[in-house]
Amino acid sequence: MGLKLIDIKKSFGVPATNVLKGISLDVNDGELVSIVGRSGSGKSTLLYIMSTLDNATSGNIFYDDKDLTTMSQKEIHEIRNTNIGFVFQFHYLLPELSVLENVLMPARKHGQHKRYETQAIELISEVDLKGKEDRMPSQLSGGEQQRVAIARALLMSPKYLFADEPTGNLDSVNGDRIMALFQKINLEKKTTVIYVTHDLDYANLAHRKIELVDGLNTKALNI
Repeated sequence: MGLKLIDIKKSFGVPATNVLKGISLDVNDGELVSIVGRSGSGKSTLLYIMSTLDNATSGNIFYDDKDLTTMSQKEIHEIRNTNIGFVFQFHYLLPELSVLENVLMPARKHGQHKRYETQAIELISEVDLKGKEDRMPSQLSGGEQQRVAIARALLMSPKYLFADEPTGNLDSVNGDRIMALFQKINLEKKTTVIYVTHDLDYANLAHRKIELVDGLNTKALNI
């Protein structure tokens, strides 16, 4: 069981620019996987397609043997809400809401924020922000804001956590803390973590590294 991609292609514009040119790969349950490559190689595009935030031009994506290409948007939305968490390079916290309220946002969309409040408080503690539940984002450092975003992504106990350059806006100390947190989440919660990074030291922390070159993975190129 896990995530499987078969011949994923993605193009943009007219005439078409081919960003992904036939990516096939498997991610097993519980893996910690990094995606690397030069700017323009298709890393973030691949991550967005893997996480259902974008659609491939062609190819197939399987979540636990379920083919997303045969599903309705409603069914895909349900998988996204129950199985997937996403952390962006920028935290995207709502400035008018407290730390606790920001973490509860995924549950609030379903009117279940009261039910998840205890879990949210526990997650805030897990990301080392205990006692800061009532602070506003403006009262936090950049690293703290990113940790709030990670707690928010974990609220619904997703099977998969995707992260797009999660340390890109952070200094090395906070970047190290974020990566240590991903390792902890992967080890203790058995969450499958897939992240894009430009930092080779961070990439090498993964169980497996996927390198993209000109829209193809290097395994397919036999590099």
